Amino acid sequence: MVDTPSRTLPFGSLVTAMVTPFTADGAVDFDATAALAARLVDDGCDGLVVSGTTGETSTLEDSEKEDLYRVVAETVGDRARVIAGTGTNHTSHSVEMARRAERAGAHAQLVVTPYYNKPTQAGVLAHFEAVAAASDLPVMVYDIPGRSGIPITTETMLRLAENPRIGALKDAKADFAAITRVLASTDLDVYSGDDGLTLPWMAAGAVGVVSVTAHVATRAFRALVDAAAAGDFAEARRVHFELDPVIRAVMTHIPGAVSAKEILHRRGVLPNAVVRLPLVGPEPHELEAVLADLAGTGWDPASAREPRA
Repeated sequence: MVDTPSRTLPFGSLVTAMVTPFTADGAVDFDATAALAARLVDDGCDGLVVSGTTGETSTLEDSEKEDLYRVVAETVGDRARVIAGTGTNHTSHSVEMARRAERAGAHAQLVVTPYYNKPTQAGVLAHFEAVAAASDLPVMVYDIPGRSGIPITTETMLRLAENPRIGALKDAKADFAAITRVLASTDLDVYSGDDGLTLPWMAAGAVGVVSVTAHVATRAFRALVDAAAAGDFAEARRVHFELDPVIRAVMTHIPGAVSAKEILHRRGVLPNAVVRLPLVGPEPHELEAVLADLAGTGWDPASAREPRA
């Protein structure tokens, strides 16, 4: 197993936002889920998000989510933090999912900004505080205005940071000035929510990344996070450049859940690349673009393992 010196962080430092494997007929494949979770931890992850965006949470039933939390928690034990994706746009539903996650053995929860409703910042604050109060699970707030429709303002984030159960922020807003103020003004553990911004965010004081590309480049992301945490930015920059085409392949042509599953299937890690509607598999030209970005990088999608960073 790859050494992961930052295991004391409550949410880990290299956190993969796991895909949810399905069987050929679209049911949740719990055996493949357990195998994938074990593989990711063996290769260096010390945190796993279960039933987040990349896990196709919006197409999962509540009972499926609870079973996923339990299976992954039982699989990885205390080797990694299991972070349950509990957030919805319905506060009482999110509260219920927080309680289910705690019952299933999750260590923490990822709570996204309530989407579609477009609440005021007072509503955003009240939503997160209600979910945080519903269980003893520490909360990682997920700020992703591209999906939720609204940002969490810096002023709201500073107020959320005063809540003792809110311990981390997954930032996918790509606003360096805003994240700098959060880092300077709070004790939150900040994570890059954009794979390609891991290096600059960690240079400013973030503790790690919640990544999709880490499915297929786990060891390289482990090397990047560890180098940045140690202040070795020459090494971190080298790995950052090495990862650039891999991140483009996974994150820029098709949804990350689709590309990650496709590559993992081609490697023999997953039995198939099935996704649930409204996601669909890649069109030929989309797959060609993904494979073209990977060509010559050493991340051969047909290879069983990634190269060592």
